[in-house]
Amino acid sequence: MEAALVKLIQKETNLALSSVSNTIQLLEEGATIPFIARYRKEKTNSLSEVDIAAIQKAYEDLKLLVKRKETILTAIKDQGALSPELNKKIHGCWDKSTLEDIYLPFKKKIKTKSTIAKNNGLEPLAKIIMAQKSRDLNKDATGFVNKKVLSTELALEGARHIIAEWFSQDISIRDHLRKVFRTHGVIESKVVKSKKKLADKYESYFDFQEPLKNCPSHRLLAMFRGDKEGFLRVKLLIDEERIQHNLEQRRIRTLNSLSGQQLKLAIKDSLSRLIIPSIENEIIKEFKLKADKEAIQVFTQNLKELLLAPPLGQKRILAIDPGFRSGCKVVVLEDNGDLLHNINIYPHPPQTQVEAAVQELTKLIKKYQVKAMAIGNGTAGKETYQLVKAMKLDDEIQTYFVNENGASIYSASAIAREEFPDHDLTVRGAVSIGRRLMDPLAELVKIDPKSIGVGQYQHDVDQKLLKLSLDETISTCVNSVGINLNTASKSLLTHVSGLGPVLAENIINHRTAQGLFNSRKELLAVPRMGKKAFEQCAGFLRIKNGSNLLDKTGVHPEAYNLTLKMLKELKVKPETALGKEELLDTISLANYSSAKFGLPTLTDIISELKKPGLDPRGDAKPVSFSASINTISDLKIGMILNGVVNNVTKFGAFVDIGVKESGLVHISQITNRFIKDPAEIVSVNQEVTVKVLDIDVNKKRITLSMKAV
Repeated sequence: MEAALVKLIQKETNLALSSVSNTIQLLEEGATIPFIARYRKEKTNSLSEVDIAAIQKAYEDLKLLVKRKETILTAIKDQGALSPELNKKIHGCWDKSTLEDIYLPFKKKIKTKSTIAKNNGLEPLAKIIMAQKSRDLNKDATGFVNKKVLSTELALEGARHIIAEWFSQDISIRDHLRKVFRTHGVIESKVVKSKKKLADKYESYFDFQEPLKNCPSHRLLAMFRGDKEGFLRVKLLIDEERIQHNLEQRRIRTLNSLSGQQLKLAIKDSLSRLIIPSIENEIIKEFKLKADKEAIQVFTQNLKELLLAPPLGQKRILAIDPGFRSGCKVVVLEDNGDLLHNINIYPHPPQTQVEAAVQELTKLIKKYQVKAMAIGNGTAGKETYQLVKAMKLDDEIQTYFVNENGASIYSASAIAREEFPDHDLTVRGAVSIGRRLMDPLAELVKIDPKSIGVGQYQHDVDQKLLKLSLDETISTCVNSVGINLNTASKSLLTHVSGLGPVLAENIINHRTAQGLFNSRKELLAVPRMGKKAFEQCAGFLRIKNGSNLLDKTGVHPEAYNLTLKMLKELKVKPETALGKEELLDTISLANYSSAKFGLPTLTDIISELKKPGLDPRGDAKPVSFSASINTISDLKIGMILNGVVNNVTKFGAFVDIGVKESGLVHISQITNRFIKDPAEIVSVNQEVTVKVLDIDVNKKRITLSMKAV
């Protein structure tokens, strides 16, 4: 690991040099981000997962840049053009754009106007013009007329093509243009007239202009989507005349001279044909990437809130996937999520078999001793919810509305077919709804995050970057909660630190063949579970009733001896000390501090002992919607309603108010004070009170406000 790279990353991240260096070393040794953040705080000075991920990203980018440098150096060396000065310049360059600018003159080119002119022997004439010392340029140009160059005018034109290319390869000019685009560029969007009637969703961008630097990510992505779909034409505008004037002032000594006039023409050609289109594309990509990252950040934050939603826990659940014509699919789940029973009921039109449906539900609740009910919030969800509420169930049996986005994706997936090969899609969908209530994290990891319905332009952003960010988010959530080794599915285990699909499947197979795990140590008997993998995963896997009481905590096995030594100080049995906060606070941590286990780790150990096996997500709570509001047609302007935030974007928050369509609370209607980001106030799954501002039944749009409600 080069010290230069560490210093560059330190400068970019503004983190301590030792933290950066140690983090990179740990990453190189195969440690995962969750493991480093949780169990190597002494090494990193307690860096967060976000900081560690930033270091990892910067390090990977720099390694790619180093590799690109090597490729460029080899290419230039093969051309015999690598001077000591150029070699030093490339080695000292750490900016990707500048590096490509340096390499630009040496790139192999297709047949261009400049290469044709050079092949026709006009490069010396171009140099004469650039020198601006000729007393009779026309006479000089006459000397280059030949069978390929038939006139003085054609000789001068060819020379200008060469000069235009020189200007286009000038690093200072390209850097200046980048700054102009970033600072003064204007993004323009116009409708394609032939498609205007079909482009109504892009009406705001039919004739739109905004300074590029001020354009928020959601507007930029909307315009790019419209352009991609062929409804809009998007381009960047800059003051080309001013740029040309400035370039002329800096590069031409005497504008009225013949050389000056030729340079003026070459500059204009270079800007319009070569430089501006190139830099415009580069800046569009740069700002598109920036917009992608903002949209992905919104998506990952929403996903995190959704994944970390409070679970109901292991209880017998009756889940209903509602419907009208096709009826409601009902399933009963064991407290571990296994399917016990499934049936269809038809309480809604056109069948309207209400009494039979109620009788069937009552029978199932009694027979299987159901403890809670989960109802999907899609079509007929509200009507089904009211049906259940009218049954006057035991007070202990609570009914929950469950967001069913993505349930149909799961039901048709290979994972669902593997779990329920003998049941159709409708049964699998109902099971997914019930399991989401039981444990949202364990169920949602089986579904492509893009199908869960909490993104913003997720199909328009860089898909590779999106997948990487979503995978990191899922990993963060899974490892922050801690996973029950004896109940976790392959999908869930796959995201545990140090595992992956192969080891996850091996764990499942071992568990099936050998029975439940009794201790974390038994993981070492799993095929392909090496010491490194065990080190990375063990602390994040829990065994509730195992032989070692510490296996149900987040204490890592490497710290077991130290932990037991600390507990011995209390002069009580270890199992007696667990959960006794006042007793555990009497341990003097300073007596046990070392280079490997410093105060941050010791403090974490005590926290785990105080609340062993505690789920950090809290407890699930049912949300009550207005009983009189079932469809968008039931809404009236001015109504005050309860709701649940189900998506947050940069321009506002979408709220489920108990009808099929979610309402939008625009950022300007979230609070009375100015905010830059709705996430400052609201988050996914947050309960809110809203006021109906506007209703468009035809377009199925509901406008809401949270102000002064």
